Parts: sequence; C-alpha cells; structure tokens
Amino acid sequence: MSGTIAKPDRLTCAPSRAARELDLKRGEFDLAVNLGLIRTVPGEGGGGRRVARAELDRLRAEDGFPDALRERVATAGTNEGAKLLDVTPTRFTSLARFGLLVPVRFYLNRYRTVAWLYLAEELRQFAAEESNARLLTGRVPAEMRERLKTGLDRRPRNWRGRHIGFLLRQAGDDPWAHAAAVACLLDPADVAEVVADPYERDHLNRCRPRLPAHGAPGSPAADRAQELMTASEPDEVAWFRADLAHTMETARRRHPAPRPAPEQAPEHVRAAGQVPDPGQGPAPTSAPEPIAAPAKHRPVPPDHASSHGLLGWLRRRGRRPTG
Repeated sequence: MSGTIAKPDRLTCAPSRAARELDLKRGEFDLAVNLGLIRTVPGEGGGGRRVARAELDRLRAEDGFPDALRERVATAGTNEGAKLLDVTPTRFTSLARFGLLVPVRFYLNRYRTVAWLYLAEELRQFAAEESNARLLTGRVPAEMRERLKTGLDRRPRNWRGRHIGFLLRQAGDDPWAHAAAVACLLDPADVAEVVADPYERDHLNRCRPRLPAHGAPGSPAADRAQELMTASEPDEVAWFRADLAHTMETARRRHPAPRPAPEQAPEHVRAAGQVPDPGQGPAPTSAPEPIAAPAKHRPVPPDHASSHGLLGWLRRRGRRPTG
C-alpha cells in the first residue's frame, strides 16, 4: 500500500507530554483539563485520557499563548487572595468560610493544616463587581458574623461541589462513569446501602476516577484529605445518594455489570439472590468481596443561612457554586 495510516499514539499524546508542549506545570495542566480549557480524549485500550495533537495546535494558536492560558489557571492562597481583593487575610477567610469564594484546589502543609487555593481570575472578578463592595469594606455583615461564630465553614463542601462538576464533565454520557464519579465522593457505607449488589460495586470501583493524592495511602495526611473529599452534611449526602441511585438505574439498563454464571458465584451471593440469569456479561476471575459498611461519624452542620438573609441574596444573584 502506498498510503500510510497514522497510528493513534501519533495523533495524541500523554498528559505529561502535553503539559510540556503547552509550557504548563503538571498541576496547571490538570486544572486546565478540569476547567474544560483543554479537551482530552479516551486512551486506546482503556488507558488514561490523552490530548489530541489538533487540540495542542488549537491552544498554541490562541492569542497570548502561553501566558494567557497560564493566567486562566493561576491560583492564589489566602494571603495572595487577600491582596487581590484588597482585604485582610482574616476578611478573606471569612468570605471563603461563608461560601462566597469557592476553592478550586487544596493541599495539606507539613503541619497537616489545610491550605485552600482559589482561581485568581475569579477573585479579580469578585473584587470588580460593585455589588460586592459592601462585603469588602466596613464591618462584616451581621448575619455572616453570627453564622461564622457557630463554626460554619463551607469550603470543603464547595470544593466537593466544584470537583463533582469536573468529574462529571470527564464522565460524559457514560452512566457507569457518572455513577462512579458520584460514588467516589460518598462514604463506602452510603455506597453499599445504595448499591447492594457486590458485582455492581466492583464494577463501580473499576470505573472510579482518580482523586487528588495527598500523602501515602493510610497516612494521617491521606486520611485527612479523604475526610475533606467525602460528603458529610446530611442534605449533601442525600443529594449524592439520590443521584447515585438514579444513575445506577440507567447504567443497569444500558449495560449490566459483569458477573459470573449462577453456578460460578460464591454460595453467599447465590443465597442472596444477587446473580441473575447467565449471559449478562463476562465473568470476573473471582467474586468481589462485599464492601463492609464502616460506622459513620458525620458532624451535624449548623443550619443553613436564612433564604431571606445574605446567603439568600447571594443565591438569587446566582453566586451559589455549582459543578
């Protein structure tokens, strides 16, 4: 044959290679992907996601490359963010705890203290809006002061709300990927209650997206990060559980989870009636272990701010963070 067919790996490149070609640090690249600034495609053979060469060409052809792209993913901590808003770090933290500033990333320092990071572009936009002027100068609004005195801190929940949006964007229209994205932010006990079938939970685990790593597995830092990445407020947990249940119904109809034939299933699974007729999919090499339902230790959050107060005013203005 005189023609040449380009290999898939020549039309795409790995994230590490793409980050170098876009002159981005790996953390900046990952954030750009999460924000939808860089489009990715599934890797061949079930590998990780890759970036098409055409996408790299598109980004390099944009005005101001690479500085403009870097500016859109620039982040700021409390001190840098306070300078962008021209407020004290204490005022900045109050605004973030109340939920008006939504973090996009976090890390744990050497003392395992959580450091939240915010998009610098969003902070500049917040400071530029005239309607926010009263939040940046003078006394902190009374409702905010009272709510903060009770220990209110919406930063973890706002991060989770934002991150589930990132995960669902990557999941696309695949219901199993959607369900796995929701499940990874739930306590395993909640997942086990919603998805009783161990084979379905096993399939969910195989579809599970990668969450940000913070320390070695099992380390105090990793445990603390896992706590922050797990839904804890009752209404938030209820929302995730309802979404997981609804999406699982779609996933079951479209593509049931693989499971062995009835005679190959473990006795305790057959006794529970969890193995349907054969022919629903390839059998796994071994039956998945049932997920234990650990005890739940969820703090009871303070009541939400009144819908007629400052938070309600902000929600009406569309500032409630969403995915």
